[in-house]
Amino acid sequence: MDNRDAVSAFLRSRRERITPEQAGLPAYGQRRVPGLRRGEVAALAGVSVEYYTRLERGSLRGVSDSVLDALAQALRLDDTERMYLYDLARAAGPAPAVRARQREARPTVRPSVVRIVEGMPQLPAYVMNNRLDALAANQLGRALYSEMYTDPACGANVARFAFFNPAAKRFYADWERMARFAVGALRIEAGKNPYDRQLSNLIGELSTRSDVFRVMWGSHDVHVFRQSTKRLNHPLVGALELDQETMSLPGEGGLSVVVYSAPPETAAEDGLRLLASWSATTGHEQDARSTNRPSTGRP
Repeated sequence: MDNRDAVSAFLRSRRERITPEQAGLPAYGQRRVPGLRRGEVAALAGVSVEYYTRLERGSLRGVSDSVLDALAQALRLDDTERMYLYDLARAAGPAPAVRARQREARPTVRPSVVRIVEGMPQLPAYVMNNRLDALAANQLGRALYSEMYTDPACGANVARFAFFNPAAKRFYADWERMARFAVGALRIEAGKNPYDRQLSNLIGELSTRSDVFRVMWGSHDVHVFRQSTKRLNHPLVGALELDQETMSLPGEGGLSVVVYSAPPETAAEDGLRLLASWSATTGHEQDARSTNRPSTGRP
């Protein structure tokens, strides 16, 4: 898969956001474009203008780590952006057919991981893949994201929920921030796994159906989900300010465990207790309905 367009757009977007003053360079004359000129980036990175121009045209194949490091420093990339640049460089290299086929494999959640998630009944938790699908969740996790799970169009996918379901803008108090994080996470995965056809299909679907997603995707910003604070508005229990921890599962094909918690003696802790009580009740009622079959006449 040719990633030259992604490489070109990313390098150009990072160059255009840096002013000469930020880079410690004098600003001479009228500038027709924002940010640094190609020659200025080349000088900062210690390469020729011709070589940098070739890089910005999308050719990262065979670029050494030392050049990538120099580029990252010249463009003032943060750790996530630097990682993305390295992913783009690796993806620019030749990929044997077996690697391409491996990208198509859909990772499954091991039973032991499911038991861990279900063994935290007081904390909303779910297992997420690199496409932001919630593959497995405990009862409280499904209750927290009840509007996503009850919408068949979402397919239990956080990005689809954020951009397709109108309820998401109420559910996420910081909707735009969360939406940009989701787009940035998908951008990271697209750079890392260019042979993931399901990921490409998801990005295509989001771009086609959401103008907002398409604009955010065009910014080429990147994001990795780690720890954060989420402000949510649940339709049943109201406002919740929860700490989110995202823990990667090494060797599990991009799977992560996402867990929400509330600080002790807060309104959010009370809200989670109420939500847990409600989900336990409704869960038992659903189980009863699913097992309530017509009598066979036997004792």
